[in-house]
Amino acid sequence: IELHPLVCAAFNADFDGDQMAVHVPLSLEAQLEARVLMMSTNNILSPSNGKPIIVPSQDMVLGLYYLSQAQESDEKNIKPKGYFTTISEIEQAIESKNISLHSNVIARFETVDDKGNKILEKHQSTAGRFILSSILPKNHKIKFELVDRILSKKNVSEIIDIVYRYCGQKETVIFCDKLKALGFKHAFKAAISFGKDDLIIPKTKGKLVNDAKKLIEDYESQYSEGLITRGEKYNKVVDVWSKCTDLVANEMMNEISSATKIMPNGRIETNSVFMMANSGARGSAAQMKQLAGMRGLIAKPSGEIIETPITANFKEGLTALEYFNSTHGARKGLADTALKTANSGYLTRRLCDVAQDISITKKYCGAKSKDSIALSEIIEGGNIMVALSDRILGRSTAEDIKHPITGDVIAKKRELIDEELCEKIDTAGVKTVRVHSVMTCISQDGVCATCYGRDLSRGKLVTIGEAIGMIAAQSIGEPGTQLTMRTFHVGGTAQIKEESQAIAHSSGRINIINKNIIEDSKKNKIIMGRNTQISIEDKNNQQLAIYKIPYGAKLFCENNEEIKKGKKICEWDPYTLPVIAEKSGLVSYMDLVEGVSLAEIADDATGITSKSVLDWRSQSKNAELKPRITLRDEKGNVIKKADDNEARYYLVPDSILSVNDGQKVSAGDVLARLPKATSKARDITGGLPRVANLFEARKPKDSAIIAENDGKIQFGKELRGKQKVSIVKDDSSMSSYLIPKGKHINFNEGEKIKKGEYLLDGNPAPHDILRILGVEALTEYYVHEVQEVYRLQGVVINDKHIETILRQMLKKVEIKEPGDSKFLQGELIDKIELDIINEDLKKDGKKTANAERVLLGITKASLQTSSFISAASFQETTRVLTDAAIKGKVDKLKGLKENVIVGRLIPAGTGHTKIKWQKVAEEKDKALSELSATESSNKQLPAN
Repeated sequence: IELHPLVCAAFNADFDGDQMAVHVPLSLEAQLEARVLMMSTNNILSPSNGKPIIVPSQDMVLGLYYLSQAQESDEKNIKPKGYFTTISEIEQAIESKNISLHSNVIARFETVDDKGNKILEKHQSTAGRFILSSILPKNHKIKFELVDRILSKKNVSEIIDIVYRYCGQKETVIFCDKLKALGFKHAFKAAISFGKDDLIIPKTKGKLVNDAKKLIEDYESQYSEGLITRGEKYNKVVDVWSKCTDLVANEMMNEISSATKIMPNGRIETNSVFMMANSGARGSAAQMKQLAGMRGLIAKPSGEIIETPITANFKEGLTALEYFNSTHGARKGLADTALKTANSGYLTRRLCDVAQDISITKKYCGAKSKDSIALSEIIEGGNIMVALSDRILGRSTAEDIKHPITGDVIAKKRELIDEELCEKIDTAGVKTVRVHSVMTCISQDGVCATCYGRDLSRGKLVTIGEAIGMIAAQSIGEPGTQLTMRTFHVGGTAQIKEESQAIAHSSGRINIINKNIIEDSKKNKIIMGRNTQISIEDKNNQQLAIYKIPYGAKLFCENNEEIKKGKKICEWDPYTLPVIAEKSGLVSYMDLVEGVSLAEIADDATGITSKSVLDWRSQSKNAELKPRITLRDEKGNVIKKADDNEARYYLVPDSILSVNDGQKVSAGDVLARLPKATSKARDITGGLPRVANLFEARKPKDSAIIAENDGKIQFGKELRGKQKVSIVKDDSSMSSYLIPKGKHINFNEGEKIKKGEYLLDGNPAPHDILRILGVEALTEYYVHEVQEVYRLQGVVINDKHIETILRQMLKKVEIKEPGDSKFLQGELIDKIELDIINEDLKKDGKKTANAERVLLGITKASLQTSSFISAASFQETTRVLTDAAIKGKVDKLKGLKENVIVGRLIPAGTGHTKIKWQKVAEEKDKALSELSATESSNKQLPAN
């Protein structure tokens, strides 16, 4: 079968033996539906992210990239090679070898003005770009500047998007076909090949590797002198090598990208491998790094990183030992792939099952402004990861959006945000926008169009009857299969980027939030706050960037200081958590009993000892010990800290003591270090299970504990090996938590804590977020966590889809106070059912039932649906059916699945319309039969 190259991406087809089936629609309706809804020309945008899915790839991209190359310099000072009036003249000149594709010429660009009249514009650019401009559709919004740049795959996608927006679907399809022809033609003419000499190994590689080796010798000697522990050495070594690998890779990219020759006839010859990677045709910088840089660190199958990297690359060739080490990663990748395809398919199935019965049911549900979520840009480490305009595009505003400085209304309430509005919002510098969301829609069945916003595959407001649940499930599940495949492409090469400093990404004024700083003996400023943040602000106090600064970091700037871009704000040791003295004094060990809670551990390799805290609770007779360091004055009294608490520092197992008993310390000095766990390779292997765990709403292993209210920390008694920690509010009521011993608590006695802060580090349990911080915070958490996994892989998914699944997970509520209703306490019922019953109770003036939202995992939520046919076809069939039989359930056939099972039209899409007609017909029938009944009774009357 011959398949059009542009639809391969949508079918996920490649030519390594793929097979396709041919389906013949028989009935008229089926033919109509296939032609209008399913034909490839009607599906230009991808429903998962709203970007075009019909985009040139591979050879076509390479051809377009080659065609659009130009000499690097200011356009103006290059003398044009000639003046041309039409494209055919340019082509003739190229054929006769008078100019080349990359020669600078002056020519006309034919377009139309906003009235539709033909106009000609004069431009100076390369011949290749004029040829490109000749296939652009004529529209006053489509300017020559679109093609007057180097075209990578991303830029081509952008052009197709713009063409679709302004010229409609037919024009776009024709334009894409022309792009395809042009791309293939010039890929052929460019004659780009791949030889081993195209892989340039950087000259400085040897020097960089030797520098790294020198550093590592330093660490080895520090280790053998006992200044650092084995784990710390491992972390530092791994760190040095990963930095070295990056440096070599950057050098390689610089050398390869600058290897450009300009031929006498003006033709530009760029390094072919660089062209392939840079255009987005095939390959990536990471793969080039392995071919011509250095392979770098690799992981063992367990996920740990092997300390010695592979310094060779594939061009130089690996030694037998290096090759053996690298086979680890390769084998692991292949095994993973086989396992993960199944996993990913199962995730998709669960998602489809939980979301299948949610669709668009009406235009507007009547949600108020408060029924909305606030969106802002996502900043990580000072870099903007996702711009605000990307997040709000295609949603409905929940309140007027005002200009932050002038106060003019940019967008009215309940307006759909399109690309033009996005630009306005961006230029105005709005930081947060409140929008309606699927999460906050108050429709009783399904969702309304206003809360959902734009239909991503059409670019307009969503139509009634769209099966948004299935679209969401497939959009989240589909990349899962891609992600799983992607593990073995980079042969298990591990990357570590432990942040250890904050660098100003923009110039501005420093503002320290929750300031708590002391100076140590060397006059360094040390941050003592548990939740100190540093924000950089401009003249109008608008926040430009914000950094979360860990406890124990060294600060290099003052509060309110003006800072330049690129300056280091602070740095910290990423591998250990310090315990820092807040006052000066003499160290005194308490409950640190040699051999029970304290051991001098001699390192095998070096014979040097370091003092480390043992796990003293393993022996029952010592369970009462509380190893701690206290600070005393000359007379031996315990020193008071600033907040009047005594300076005691409780230690957890595995802490390494940095001070000796009786030693004099000054404020800001490190008393002990707790090594953090070594870094595991972050791979999507963490990815798929991570997504599954999030959607199953599983409690993480070492879950964080979130404070439920503001207050002061107070330590209580120990119960059965657990430490009781209470948070005392101002009105002296308190909430208490039991924390397993040996866990590092972030706060000391008497410190203030705010609601929502973490007492224990770790991943928070989603149920806690819902209970303490509410639905909006939960939505933000879910969207952020799921997106992070996909973003690592470069997959774009719209936030709406995640919210749609989350809405289904939050359908149920748990009854807290039944009031006058017939519910029992602790019963799980649908939120909608509760709302209806409460309305009725209110009307009768009775006491309403009180309930709390519950978060269910997707498997549980699917089994809890109101339709037993759908639940039975999912999992645990006998249990579901016996349960339904006992309760005498009735299935209303509301969702898609149950209708497919009994063989009816599904109540979505075209089926929705038919159902609507049937309803109208039934009502008319009913009215007619009533009418005839009254008439016949009228006729019978005189007979009496």
